[in-house]
Amino acid sequence: MLCRHIIEKIEQCFPPVYAEEWDNVGLLVGSPDREVNRVMTALDATEEVVDQAIRAGVQLLVTHHPMIFRGVKQITDRDFTGRKILKLAEHKIACYAMHTNFDVMGMAEKLAGMLGLLEQQVLMEVAPSGQSPSVIKEKQGIGRVGRLPESMTLEACGAFVKKTLELPYVLVSGETGRQVEIAAVSSGSGKSMIPYALEKQADVLITGDMGHHEALDAKEQGLCIIDAGHYGTEKLFSGFMKNWFAGEFPGLDCLMAEQREVFRIL
Repeated sequence: MLCRHIIEKIEQCFPPVYAEEWDNVGLLVGSPDREVNRVMTALDATEEVVDQAIRAGVQLLVTHHPMIFRGVKQITDRDFTGRKILKLAEHKIACYAMHTNFDVMGMAEKLAGMLGLLEQQVLMEVAPSGQSPSVIKEKQGIGRVGRLPESMTLEACGAFVKKTLELPYVLVSGETGRQVEIAAVSSGSGKSMIPYALEKQADVLITGDMGHHEALDAKEQGLCIIDAGHYGTEKLFSGFMKNWFAGEFPGLDCLMAEQREVFRIL
């Protein structure tokens, strides 16, 4: 199967027009005319993951975060990004990224579903590039907000998130004994989602990469925070896409890269 045919299906289900303007999604390395029979999914195209792809003999590496994000002026083995590009090119492995378009069209709903949110609504509406949200019949966007499976204390909610997402820890801001019922979720870095969570009258925002000042500001406005980490809220990407490939391309061999949280608890 040609790489271009796989990309066509990916972009049909997760349209790049939903990516943010600053993002860098799509085919970043390789030829669309490359024959593909084995794919690997990963959250990040780290050098370790690239080496895994080489050892596994894959022809296409599909990641959430773009390996190439800023302008590249040189491609040499003296730079960590250059090394990865050279390795992929030398082994004829294409690399495709689906970042904020997947956040809109896959990640938000999956994360909210894992946490059992009921009566889900889009947290922050976005429209395809060049279109106004008012003309889009089916609302799409970043994050979700909905009712938790049951009312619980913030402490219990933190434990619930930790167990459900299989995390070693979560960070909690707010009175631990407060009852929470309406939860907003936003994968990855969700600082900018605080105003939208407040607008939707959420009791708690479940996200990652929350800063000290943002958490304080949220608390002052009555919004609790559960920081489950950037990796913790997005690691579901690899498994989600592996299952997607199995359903859309049953004849294609799909592997999932071995990855772990970048931070350690000492």
